[in-house]
Amino acid sequence: MRAAVVIPNWNGSKWLTGCLDAVAAQTRPADEVIVVDDASQDDSVDVAASHPLAPRVLALPTNGGFGRAVNEGIRAASTDAVALVNVDVVLAEDWLERTVRALEDEPRAAAVATKMVAMHDPGVLDDTGDFLRRDGAAEQRGRFRRDQGLWDEPEEVWGACAGAALFRRDPVLGLGGFEERFVMYLEDTDLALRLRLAGWRCRYEPVLARHHGASSEGERSRTVMGWVARNTLLIVVKYFPLRWAPFVAYRQAAWAWHALRERRLRQHLGGIVSAGPLLPTMLRERAEVRRTALVPIAEAVPHRPIRGAAAGGHPGSPA
Repeated sequence: MRAAVVIPNWNGSKWLTGCLDAVAAQTRPADEVIVVDDASQDDSVDVAASHPLAPRVLALPTNGGFGRAVNEGIRAASTDAVALVNVDVVLAEDWLERTVRALEDEPRAAAVATKMVAMHDPGVLDDTGDFLRRDGAAEQRGRFRRDQGLWDEPEEVWGACAGAALFRRDPVLGLGGFEERFVMYLEDTDLALRLRLAGWRCRYEPVLARHHGASSEGERSRTVMGWVARNTLLIVVKYFPLRWAPFVAYRQAAWAWHALRERRLRQHLGGIVSAGPLLPTMLRERAEVRRTALVPIAEAVPHRPIRGAAAGGHPGSPA
């Protein structure tokens, strides 16, 4: 299996050298390395072009967000698999070797999630695989918890965080790639759901990827809360059956109350309002989703509690 590494970048020159150094040090070298620069205003393109690894640099003329950047990189690759690595991520030396092996060993897997930890403290977990609940909440296993060895064994997970994951190229492109209309946040959740509906699986390989986190958040016009509120609603409208509406309503009320208490209600509501122009399109696309799905939505999004410890929310998330 040939594997490429695609690094989406937007004004990330301060992290780019460290990210490329880690890719260059892999025990299993990448067959291609592609840096997709999303119209950065810093010296990212020069930093990438001058690195000894000599990555291929795709400089996009306008900024279109994470989904468009990674799609450009995936299409440009000529390999069987593509690793997506955020610019603010530093991979362990055996990261690519182990993820490629995991994908080779499971023909029905379209993705491999990995063990992401905090850059400042590797003992704090960032992500060990994602899942989606029927209330619309997308959760990251272990997020913000101390690493106590609970996720140190390979296993199947629902989906992969695209900050450091390996994807089988053909299924991703066959399903249209990442959702570019999301701009940022939950594109990987949306893709994981489409892969599930198409009958694909996701593996988890506990190999480390150190992540700085929210590297470009301060430069966007909307907060994380706003983007998540917007894109959660788009996912719900496009995919979820009407019978799950009470779960979704409960979660939306809990998030609104949480935002009110934190004096961020305007950000939350702004995200919901911003979803409005795309809602008619998502409603029209529901029929196509149902017509082409090989797996029922109730199987693609298994039942699990939506509150309490068993819901899987990270510390500090509203119940």
